[in-house]
Amino acid sequence: MAIKKSELYSSLWASCDELRGGMDASQYKDYGQEKDAATSGLARMNMILHDNPGALIMQGNTLADPKFKDGEALKSFDYVVANPPFSDKRWSTGFDPLHDPYERFQTFGAPPAKQGDYAYLLHIVRSLKSTGKGACILPHGVLFRGNAEAEIRRKLVRRGYIKGIIGLPANLFYGTGIPACIVVIDKQDAQARKGIFMLDASAGYIKDGPKNRLREQDLHKIVDVFTRQDDSDPKYARMVGVDEIEKNDYNLNLPRYIDASQAEDKQDIEGHLKGAGYPEGNLAHELQAFDRPPLFRWLRPVHQRSDMQLQQRQGEYRVSVLHPRPN
Repeated sequence: MAIKKSELYSSLWASCDELRGGMDASQYKDYGQEKDAATSGLARMNMILHDNPGALIMQGNTLADPKFKDGEALKSFDYVVANPPFSDKRWSTGFDPLHDPYERFQTFGAPPAKQGDYAYLLHIVRSLKSTGKGACILPHGVLFRGNAEAEIRRKLVRRGYIKGIIGLPANLFYGTGIPACIVVIDKQDAQARKGIFMLDASAGYIKDGPKNRLREQDLHKIVDVFTRQDDSDPKYARMVGVDEIEKNDYNLNLPRYIDASQAEDKQDIEGHLKGAGYPEGNLAHELQAFDRPPLFRWLRPVHQRSDMQLQQRQGEYRVSVLHPRPN
């Protein structure tokens, strides 16, 4: 069976091997547009280095002067990924959003004059085919800001276009330390969508100099959980129904739906005041771990060879470690 030729429009300038799914160059074509001339030049070099010299990379303002069109309408794509400038205050420079020739804001409304995040997201929505999928990195403000953005958000949710939201750690990107999120758009079966899959990955990262960085294990966990829509750990991810979102006035702020806070350590006040030693509750809990064969089986030979002794006296646990005598 022949595979349909996919057209992928990317402004992330990263390798899109996952989206291509192993297809050869005859089965897809990459398109991209970047406002900055130097960055667009780097993107062309990147495509060549990734053995994709046929990628069509254009330089220009995506909102005011989109380069990829079918006649007078925007060209539509199977996949779109983008990392636009956060809260672009000059997003409407060069065109009138209220009289947009591409009708990007006709259905959902025009974004605020000083907040361009939804302008880029609505450009993506307009550029997708009826079964197209997209992902856009945006600041968390798009999830809860009010007024015009709240109305756009409500319409997007009710249309079923938002498939998921992935919260990212703070301080990942150069030029800003604010946390960002990935808004995942999926037009396929949008009318049948009953909820939004929300995932809070803000705690999974490693410090790397002045910035934070996602490790391979963090990326794998995000992709695996999102792909399987696994909500077995509600502190990490869960499927949130449209009814619950409606009750929250279409506010999509992740902490409203995912409690990612860590449980506080229980304190033994009497132990602290009277110097009664290691809190009894904590010790009893840790001693139970030795009775879990699958996890601690490897500890038993060590325990038997050493001089460790667990003693129980009058209902109180005491651990004493006796160091072996030197030969």
